[in-house]
Amino acid sequence: MDNKKLLTIIGMGEKNGLALARQFGKNNFIVAMLARSEDKLEDFQQQLEREGVESYYYLANADDADSIREGLRYVKGSLGETDVLIYNAAVIGKTNLSEMAVNKLVDDFRVNVIGAIVAAQEVLPAMEARKAGKIFFTGGGLSINPDSRYGSLGIGKAGLRNAAYSLHQEVRAKGIHVATVTIQGFIQEADEKYNPAAIAEQFWQLYEQREDFDIEIQY
Repeated sequence: MDNKKLLTIIGMGEKNGLALARQFGKNNFIVAMLARSEDKLEDFQQQLEREGVESYYYLANADDADSIREGLRYVKGSLGETDVLIYNAAVIGKTNLSEMAVNKLVDDFRVNVIGAIVAAQEVLPAMEARKAGKIFFTGGGLSINPDSRYGSLGIGKAGLRNAAYSLHQEVRAKGIHVATVTIQGFIQEADEKYNPAAIAEQFWQLYEQREDFDIEIQY
């Protein structure tokens, strides 16, 4: 890896995921991509390769704690320790809580919140040992301003935001930066503000902080 650093993205997708890979990749990062669809991951890798970004992919299901741990251990074994972890996985869909099956709500929460905590637990020991590391969560405005049409996602984003604040307080003194980017709009390529490239820049702003770490960027 020479002097390159390692970005690991869990929940790699065609919007935020690719934009994050490009943003960090053009700034001397190798990118490890984790998701459950090998076909999509292979396509992302080919796109990034054409753009000069070195990337690798690993299969992992964000709703399965063991799968997340196994995927991150494969990353560590093949590429080394993660310098920046971004948890970008979420179950996105319209759900009215009054009609939602309990099992579905629990399954969504596993992806939206528990997966992020499991991923953080997996990379934290090495970060603590070297007193450096960044863990970022892709948050959402529903955590602050709920919308009844997105009941499950709102609960998930609220839980994720709370987790980011709690972890930040826990590990800040150890030199580790935990934060969330709270995206307060719908992500669309054509949107002047809420396009993936602009959002990726918010994550990069957090990465560049070396002191006085922000817990959150509300964007």
